[in-house]
Amino acid sequence: MRIDKLLVEEGYYESREKAQQAISAGEVEVEGKICLKSASQVSSKARINIRNDRLPYVGRGGLKLEAAIKRFGLNLYHKICADIGASTGGFTDCMLQNGASKVFAIDVGYGQLAWKLRNDKRVVNIEKTNVRYFDPAGIEAVDFISIDVSFISLGLILPVASRMLKDDGELVCLIKPQFEAERSDVGKNGIVRDEKVHEKVIEKVINFSEEFYLLPQDITNSPIFGAKGNAEFLIYLKKSAQSDVLNIRKRMDELKRSDIIKSVVKRAQIIN
Repeated sequence: MRIDKLLVEEGYYESREKAQQAISAGEVEVEGKICLKSASQVSSKARINIRNDRLPYVGRGGLKLEAAIKRFGLNLYHKICADIGASTGGFTDCMLQNGASKVFAIDVGYGQLAWKLRNDKRVVNIEKTNVRYFDPAGIEAVDFISIDVSFISLGLILPVASRMLKDDGELVCLIKPQFEAERSDVGKNGIVRDEKVHEKVIEKVINFSEEFYLLPQDITNSPIFGAKGNAEFLIYLKKSAQSDVLNIRKRMDELKRSDIIKSVVKRAQIIN
């Protein structure tokens, strides 16, 4: 039987999609060995161990934001936040556990946000909402935003995110190469493995973030891979005045931006 199907039948996960995500993240062991292929055939009597079966958040996405908070030294205490692409609410949960006073959980889907978050007075659940067409005037300005979206480029999200942020507001984006790269650069099953493509994608995101006064502060690789095993990257941006943006190229060149990007991409390949 396929391992993803067995995991659902045995009650480890509620859907094959979630089982596949766990497998891709290296969280599933079969007979003492990590299983990385959802289609692997295993015995129904195989000894299975879930390496991360007690997540501190409602979704594993929370682990990604947790890594960003630690890496970038973010302080969300008493901050008003927004979680774009909230889904089950892993990022939202992480924000709350790190002291956020309010979180606007925005997602194009419906009925996905975890029940405990739906009933949390600090959470404003904004469902069935394509953030591309979201009017920030309908909510108060926020101090911090996280973005974790699929099947859409960050270039279509950042203009709205910038308008949502207060001056000097902060933003962490999850860069997913398969949704930013040229179609010809995306391999079979939506996998992007070429380091050069990863570098090009990160550079692309940096370029259009600057157009909306969002200045790159730092970048790192995500500790968790995407559902199909794609490397992902976390970039930390800060909203600044137009005069700051005009000087960003000079400052980033001094920091040898290309070297930083290459280093981050290389780390992702090593982990993978």
